[in-house]
Amino acid sequence: MEQTSSKSNGGTFGSRSNFIVVMVMILGVFVAILNETLLNVALSKIMDDIGISPSTAQWLATGYLLVIGVLIPVTAFLIQRFTTRSLFLSAMGLFTAGTFIAAIAPGFSILLIGRVLQAAGTGLLFPLLTNVVFSIVSIEKRGSAMGTIGIVITFAPAIGPTLSGIIVEHFSWRVLFLSVLPIALFVILFAFWKLKNVTETTKPKIDGLSLVLSTLGFGGIVYGFSSAGEGHGGWTSTEVLLPIVIGILSLGLFTWRQLTMTEPFLDLRVFAYRIFRISTLIMMIVMMAMFSAMMLLPIFLQNALGYSPLQAGLVMLPGGIVMGIMSPITGRLFDRFGAKWLAVIGLALIGHTLWQFAFITLSTSYSAIMILNTLLMLGISMLMMPVMTNALNELPPPSYPHGTAIIGTLQQVAGAVGTALLVTVMSNISKGYLEDLPGAAEDSTHQIFAMIAGMKSAFLLAFGLVVIAWATSFFLKAAMPPKGELKRKQASAHEW
Repeated sequence: MEQTSSKSNGGTFGSRSNFIVVMVMILGVFVAILNETLLNVALSKIMDDIGISPSTAQWLATGYLLVIGVLIPVTAFLIQRFTTRSLFLSAMGLFTAGTFIAAIAPGFSILLIGRVLQAAGTGLLFPLLTNVVFSIVSIEKRGSAMGTIGIVITFAPAIGPTLSGIIVEHFSWRVLFLSVLPIALFVILFAFWKLKNVTETTKPKIDGLSLVLSTLGFGGIVYGFSSAGEGHGGWTSTEVLLPIVIGILSLGLFTWRQLTMTEPFLDLRVFAYRIFRISTLIMMIVMMAMFSAMMLLPIFLQNALGYSPLQAGLVMLPGGIVMGIMSPITGRLFDRFGAKWLAVIGLALIGHTLWQFAFITLSTSYSAIMILNTLLMLGISMLMMPVMTNALNELPPPSYPHGTAIIGTLQQVAGAVGTALLVTVMSNISKGYLEDLPGAAEDSTHQIFAMIAGMKSAFLLAFGLVVIAWATSFFLKAAMPPKGELKRKQASAHEW
């Protein structure tokens, strides 16, 4: 009787209780990721309301990314040390507290504290959700399970700018936080009532030196490249160079320490698995490509074509909807055919759209840009979750928290590095264009053409990176954990 109930009610997730656990966590992740993109459109209103400069306001975004970049490597330790229930409730508690503080913040300092608390909760939620799915779902159904999760993590950031534009246009920016608060409180109450523990705790010891080196390493790199990407001085400025140098040196020491420890803080030995290495490289490049479109297109639409922030945000909406629709479909295709050809076709589509973006002009229509962006997001949806699932499938179950943390961290680093590189290329080419034409810097038409020239170079760089990922994707193959670990995992899943 129990077997029948599990099968009919749990489906992909094995049992009704497992299904409820995952759905509760997905709702929490959805709220957190939605919040991540809500604030970008509202920054100008916040600057006017609390009287801060653009460079100060940018800390609301930079600080958020910095906390996530620092916290994600720690999630491997936290997932092993604490139960699913306690960790999820703590993460949602931090996020909810931060949301409330941000909503009532009288000034910048309190608002930044709220954002930092939100980021601390967000940084824990997705790695925890991924680890739970890999702990309770059989390897044959993980594509479908991760596809279900993909609906949330792709749709939420896509509707964020559009929703934010609508709210900010008619209400105070504080409504952005107040509208999220009731959902977050509901998730906490529902999780307190229904959420069960589904992962084993091993009580690992915290290594203080590894924690410090991890914080300095990943934090320094994310901060340094984010500063360059946001235009806080050139690559020779102390604000950019010093954090990057400290970050690289710290990461070198961190890597050496992890490889020489019996119980590493973050087990970098997962890179010994070939498919994991290839998949991680592909996901980092795809993250850079996605950031190129998300960053450059709104700039072009607003500064060159004169569209409003809301119109610029709406360009992204169809792509997000397509990603949400395609995510479960590609999950099922992964379960049946594997990741290789999904990645090959998806990367070819991404490369094609980036090439087209490189040659957009003032005569390119709004609808054409929207269609190209939708095709780009279709390509990303074909490979992001399947490639990630395939990467983690190769690892033995005890390494899932480490693999998830590493992928999440490197995606954050790739996003920061990619943004910085693309902004630098666009700025330098645009500047060179204006310098070659006497008096062009004061002419608005020439400024627009300079921007187009800069965007072309940035998109061509992104295209070149995707070509590398496309060539690499041919080396992908279906990944399976070591046989002994697979048998142990199947026995554990049967017990659940």
